[in-house]
Amino acid sequence: MKKILVIEDDPEIIKLLEIHLTNTIYSTDSSMDGQAGLELALKNDYDLILLDLTLPSLDGIEVCKKLRETKNTPIIMLTAKSEEIDRVLGLEIGADDYMTKPFSIRELLARIKAVIRRTSVTNHKENTISSLSYGSLFIDILKRKVLLNEEKIELSPKEFELLVLMASNPGRNYSRSELLNIIWGYNFEGYEHTVNSHINRLRAKIESDMAHPNYILTTWGVGYKFNEDISL
Repeated sequence: MKKILVIEDDPEIIKLLEIHLTNTIYSTDSSMDGQAGLELALKNDYDLILLDLTLPSLDGIEVCKKLRETKNTPIIMLTAKSEEIDRVLGLEIGADDYMTKPFSIRELLARIKAVIRRTSVTNHKENTISSLSYGSLFIDILKRKVLLNEEKIELSPKEFELLVLMASNPGRNYSRSELLNIIWGYNFEGYEHTVNSHINRLRAKIESDMAHPNYILTTWGVGYKFNEDISL
């Protein structure tokens, strides 16, 4: 049975989610406080977290940021706000999807299944190759660990997935829309700047010279590729 953590300050929404989730293949824990929810998420292993944006003690954005420092648990953000900035910010700090309130329970259940399934497939694909090595860059796929010059580099889940995808296919050009579709699961049309932000942060962590990157190259007019000329 899959286990889901609901961090939401509206008791009616929590009750509604618990009724529908526990009637399917899930069990749930819940918290109405951001800090308390964060502690639950850090202490336990969940298959997915439903995270409200507006919470007491610690808002959803901060909870997501802190979780992404150590956890790869899939996150769907719930927000009453419809402004694009909230969606973009949630995606850029590591959320896997978002739902705007009021939402359809049927659609939310479909999103939950899709995110969990996508995560399971990604992990299975990663497990077929245990590691990658290019020059001074070493990627331990099984342990989700990256070393540069034998020093550990901390990557967010999406940064790691982008790196593994491109490093597994050196020389292969990826458009921004392709990367959105592969890494985020479906096409967020118009959200190409989210890919740019993740690539820039990834480069800042693994490149010695951002102006002349060695690993992740820009293919002008197309998107990005991993440098196929780096010696193994």
